[in-house]
Amino acid sequence: MNAFVLFFYLLKATLTTFSGLASLPVLRQDLVLNYHVITDHQLNTAIVVTRPTPGPVGLYVVSVGYFADGVPGAVAGWLAMITPALLIIPPIHFVGRHATHPRLRSMLQAVVLASAGLLWVSSIPLAREAVHDPLTVFILLVNVVLLVLRKLDSFWILLGASALELSRRFNSPGCRHLAVLCYTRCVLYKLSGPHPVLSIRAVLINPSL
Repeated sequence: MNAFVLFFYLLKATLTTFSGLASLPVLRQDLVLNYHVITDHQLNTAIVVTRPTPGPVGLYVVSVGYFADGVPGAVAGWLAMITPALLIIPPIHFVGRHATHPRLRSMLQAVVLASAGLLWVSSIPLAREAVHDPLTVFILLVNVVLLVLRKLDSFWILLGASALELSRRFNSPGCRHLAVLCYTRCVLYKLSGPHPVLSIRAVLINPSL
């Protein structure tokens, strides 16, 4: 699939959905199931790579474009991501003036609920592809519990999961203990500064935090 055609499929996903990962079901249906341009594994990777990086949640669309057609695909993804932001200016002007209207509020709530349902349905196959052994099951359960019980930045969740997976790759008890310590401290540690890298450094240098 060339970058021009890819742009329109990515634009379709970003124009017809609302908020961040809500475009995930549309992208998976078109690029994974219908045209087999990318795989579920690549889609998972695109999401994971862009979650801890600066920028909007929908930035993963750029990574999807890269997996589909290299650098031209990434440019197509970037254009598809920013186009709705420009086109939304007139509707925002209208909605801003009628935001308290009961019918408009009901419509927006229905759209949000529908997007959440589609996102949930599309996340199940991706989870099946990623969860394949006891460690990944453990990571999934722990992260779900933490997200439900505490308000945590997803950065810390991704950091802890990555540390545990790397500890298994290296197959080293010392590395495993460090990964568990890092995961625990990063989850329990409360940010005291604006920069997450400084907070990570504080956690690793001072285990008593």
